[in-house]
Amino acid sequence: MRRMRERGEVPPAEGSSDFIVRKMTVEDLPAVMELEQASFRNPWSAELLKRELAHDWSTILLLEAPTPEGGRRLLGISIFWIVHDEVHVLNVATSPEYRRRGVARCLMESTLAEGRARRCALATLEVRRSNEPAIGLYKSFGFRQVGVRPNYYADEGEDAIVMVLDF
Repeated sequence: MRRMRERGEVPPAEGSSDFIVRKMTVEDLPAVMELEQASFRNPWSAELLKRELAHDWSTILLLEAPTPEGGRRLLGISIFWIVHDEVHVLNVATSPEYRRRGVARCLMESTLAEGRARRCALATLEVRRSNEPAIGLYKSFGFRQVGVRPNYYADEGEDAIVMVLDF
């Protein structure tokens, strides 16, 4: 476990031994941009991701799986901030062909574990009202709806559901 931390890796979620979770580096930017573009109509820009890598309070976790050739394939990412006693989840993305296979669950487990390790008291996030699979996932962790942000996603004018989890 200590060796994993030194390499920037995070212990995998229980039952997910084939997954590797680690912190993003600037060298990962091309693969992360490809995943963002495949996952969202309005993906994060390379410049924004680079800025997140530079902030002490920001973490970008990558979830990878080993390939038969001995390499790794990026399956998902989680971007979150830890500010004071709060984990604020900004973005969770799963490669479209790997959805519903435990990738987002493993990323959320790792994200929340990082918050607990840093003695956070709560986790917050916003999710599109129409994203029922994500809402179901967050509820399975104990997140509850505490509000709505009207027209939060300006591109489509969609509302965001604000969710909170107390640790």
